[in-house]
Amino acid sequence: MELFQAKDHYILQQGERALWCSRRDGGLQLRPATDLLLAWNPICLGLVEGVIGKIQLHSDLPWWLILIRQKALVGKLPGDHEVCKVTKIAVLSLSEMEPQELELELCKKHHFGINKPEKIIPSPDDSKFLLKTFTNIKSNVSAPNKKKVKESKEKEKLERRLLEELLKMFMDSESFYYSLTYDLTNSVQRQVTGERDGRPLWQKVDDRFFWNKYMIQDLTEIGTPEVDFWIVPIIQGFVQIEELVVNYESSDDEKSSPETPAQESSCVDDIHPRFLVALISRRSRHRAGMRYKRRGVDKNGNVANYVETEQLIHVHNHTLSFIQTRGSVPVFWSQVGYRYNPRPRLDKSEKETVDCFCAHFEEQLKIYKKQVIINLVDQAGREKIIGDAYLKQVLLFNNSQLTYVSFDFHEHCRGMKFENVQILTDAIHDIILDMKWCWVDQAGVICKQEGIFRVNCMDCLDRTNVVQAAIARVVMEQQLKKLGVMPPEQPLPAKCNRIYQIMWANNGDSISKQYAGTAALKGDFTRTGERKLAGVMKDGVNSANRYYLSRFKDAYRQAVIDLMQGIPVTEDLYSIFTKEKEHEALHKGNQRSRQELISQLLQTYMRVLLPGDEKFHGGWALIDCDPRIFVLCLLTECRSGCRTAGSLVEDKVALAVATWHWATGLCLEASASHHVYLLQLFIS
Repeated sequence: MELFQAKDHYILQQGERALWCSRRDGGLQLRPATDLLLAWNPICLGLVEGVIGKIQLHSDLPWWLILIRQKALVGKLPGDHEVCKVTKIAVLSLSEMEPQELELELCKKHHFGINKPEKIIPSPDDSKFLLKTFTNIKSNVSAPNKKKVKESKEKEKLERRLLEELLKMFMDSESFYYSLTYDLTNSVQRQVTGERDGRPLWQKVDDRFFWNKYMIQDLTEIGTPEVDFWIVPIIQGFVQIEELVVNYESSDDEKSSPETPAQESSCVDDIHPRFLVALISRRSRHRAGMRYKRRGVDKNGNVANYVETEQLIHVHNHTLSFIQTRGSVPVFWSQVGYRYNPRPRLDKSEKETVDCFCAHFEEQLKIYKKQVIINLVDQAGREKIIGDAYLKQVLLFNNSQLTYVSFDFHEHCRGMKFENVQILTDAIHDIILDMKWCWVDQAGVICKQEGIFRVNCMDCLDRTNVVQAAIARVVMEQQLKKLGVMPPEQPLPAKCNRIYQIMWANNGDSISKQYAGTAALKGDFTRTGERKLAGVMKDGVNSANRYYLSRFKDAYRQAVIDLMQGIPVTEDLYSIFTKEKEHEALHKGNQRSRQELISQLLQTYMRVLLPGDEKFHGGWALIDCDPRIFVLCLLTECRSGCRTAGSLVEDKVALAVATWHWATGLCLEASASHHVYLLQLFIS
């Protein structure tokens, strides 16, 4: 559709339809396309894909119009329904302010042979407005008004910071999806068992997952059929669609890159059976937000990081769907403070929690019938308080439709033995089979899924994704065997298995980025089926990034999410904005002294721990996640080859400026001439 800029409006037009967006008050109005002739000097800015809605980042400042600037086709679901991912957005201030460089695709009708759209020429009436800059305001206002000017500047700085976060949220994470013909908010089972009437798509959606509902509210309230064209329901979550081939003749040793799963489908042929598999995750807009900003349950029974994940398989005319959910432990709890991994605490008593806990599960049972809770939190240590509170509430709820399963993930999978998740899937195998799945063909519904698995850990990210992938794999193998696509006693072919693992790993990364700001931990196991040192090191980096993001960046992201949902921002963003600037200045000031400290540390370490016949060549910092821990790699040249790979050395190191408690070194590589050490040093 074409986007026009006029004096008082931005105008979106496609065919005979037009949507006028006021630059005076932010109002939206449907008008016939011929009314473009009535606009003052309309200029075509380019093409856009659709309307997301509008948002006001500060109550004293104008509204912003959010448009889909660029999309990417994810794939097609059964019925030839295209699913698209929002890759770039354009934001326009609904004010007299001139738009920034939007970088829109140019309209061939209005920009034939032109590289950039021309700038709109202001009318004489606008010149007074355009000449008002902060410079002449300062020179003309009286002293009492200087305070107002300063406040106005602060508001605009904060607005720019929130606008920057909004752009990152849509364009960096690439976590928003839509379809013009398919209801992404509803599972296959809800679609086939719901009312089949002539209502438009946006009126049939599941309200929990309609992410732009508030932003598009001006249009939904118009209430005329003409508005249906402009309303596009958008979900936040993840969608991946692949076609797999059941081919047992291909070599199991063929390698593939986890980053390019599409190349795996090159084995498609006309001899071996093939099937389509899709993974759709829908993140709830209720109690949405970032990890340390949104935990547990709220007064309405909504929980943080609630995600419904649907695994969909299509073979010939048969569509099979299996859904699972994840969500924060539904009690009032939080992790407060800026320490690395703060200790969890309960915020309300057992009695105060009962009603909200009941509200949560009463809604879940109404939607999904039976619930099988799989609680993965540690049964000892700092997580125990949350797990115990969860179990107590389940016992008080005392509902026969609720099954509670506790699996201490870290205890069972200690030592990177993540394959021990099979202990859990074996234990609940009968429950998986009894739950069944939704099965639909051309004639109608063959069977329905009876209940769901509700999986959780502390964040409902890393451990949860590993377990959900394992359960979904058991279900998929059963489905393919029922359809005759897989032999009864054969596992999933290697190529199919690799793509399937990649899909679930991508799903975990996407949900993790939305909630914690980084890719999922333990993703290497989900992606490859193996836990390796490289994956552990990558987890360390992601864990460090999560810690950094939680200190300052999450506050802005949380504010943007709240504003998208029409929720007032309660946090003092001005204070955080000031603290962030102070932190950056302090960080720059301390950079030199920190480097000097590390230099002294290296010198001391070499004197104490390295043998006298080894010469130091260089050191490289690997991870700096916790302020108390420093990890680095050293290369030394040795004359006598006195150490072997795997040998461990440790000692206490004291510096004049700080105390480094227990410096530990592991010799990773050893040759006749060189040693490579991995060092870890702890500050007391």
